[in-house]
Amino acid sequence: MKSFLKWVLRIVVILAVVIGGLALWKREEVGRLMAVLSLFSEEKIVDNFSSMDTIFLNRPLPGSGGTPSALAAGTPATLPPEVTDWIAERHVTALVILHDGAMVFEEYYQSTDADDLRINWSISKSYLSALFGVLLDEGVFDSIEDPVTKYAPELADTAYAQASIKDVLQMSSGVTFDEDYLAFFSDINKMGRVLALGGSMDGFALQQDEGFAAPGDGWKYVSIDTHVIGMVIRGATGRDIPDLLTEKIITPLGLEADPYYLTDGYGVAFVLGGLNTTTRDNARFGQMIANGGRWNGQQIVPADWIDASTVVSAKTAPGAIGYGYQWWIPAGSEPGQFMARGIYGQYIYIDSINDVVIAVHAADRQFREPGAHAQNENMFRLIAESFE
Repeated sequence: MKSFLKWVLRIVVILAVVIGGLALWKREEVGRLMAVLSLFSEEKIVDNFSSMDTIFLNRPLPGSGGTPSALAAGTPATLPPEVTDWIAERHVTALVILHDGAMVFEEYYQSTDADDLRINWSISKSYLSALFGVLLDEGVFDSIEDPVTKYAPELADTAYAQASIKDVLQMSSGVTFDEDYLAFFSDINKMGRVLALGGSMDGFALQQDEGFAAPGDGWKYVSIDTHVIGMVIRGATGRDIPDLLTEKIITPLGLEADPYYLTDGYGVAFVLGGLNTTTRDNARFGQMIANGGRWNGQQIVPADWIDASTVVSAKTAPGAIGYGYQWWIPAGSEPGQFMARGIYGQYIYIDSINDVVIAVHAADRQFREPGAHAQNENMFRLIAESFE
């Protein structure tokens, strides 16, 4: 009996050692997962959005390496009185406004400040669109009508097998993907857990094998399409996105703070939503786009790409918000009025008619409530038109 108990005790000790070793080995991954589960909690969301590098794996993007490009100071703006209530209701954390290329308003809220590198979420998609336009102009791709498998052949056995680059730029791949941020088992949240646990984003993309429509036949916003754009870029160039974005966009812009991307466990940038920047630098990017791709006398992004990517080209519902190549076009907009948009209230709104660029970071946990996006769009129009 004693020998049996000793044997059982040895087994228990061995199991304890093994479990303890596994816990230690996976401690970092488990810690990231736990952080993800409370990422959007009311008491943590503001701080989390300013410190994503302490939660996820990440990759810095060196800036210009010198003096940041200048942002001219304009006459301080007096904004419409409705803006004050909007800031509080939509939990805005940063608001920077440029008029005629000069900064006329800059304020930070909820204990954030100008130096915060804040998560852009899907504003990141519009940065990637700009990069794609540069590479297309350089002849890296033959055409946006090319199949994605031409540059990312590993997608041949997925629902992307027949999709063109244009299809994924427009969110018209027809791939079935649940984008419900509030459903624990949705595809978008499964993807978040892959990121947190150091899994492979490419591997996750290769698991997408169902479609709801033929590519190009309809429109549905599915963020995994943007990751496929990243796969296409990497396949065509043999380089990763952080290096390319730094060389083609970040360095020419002369940002004042080095951005960073969240990455998966293989160092692949989370291009669909993982770019972290200051609000002021988002305003710089927006002004460059508003300038037709020019900044400080240099053509950074081809003007014809900006023209093509910021008009409605996807088959969105009539009368609803429109979509181009990773840019949104609010319903009723005139040419030159468009925006980048991310969950929880991140925006870069561009109004070339009134020469206004509005950069917003927020921690709006009610961003999906009915009317929230429309309220934001109406506020941007109100601000822009106040400069007429």
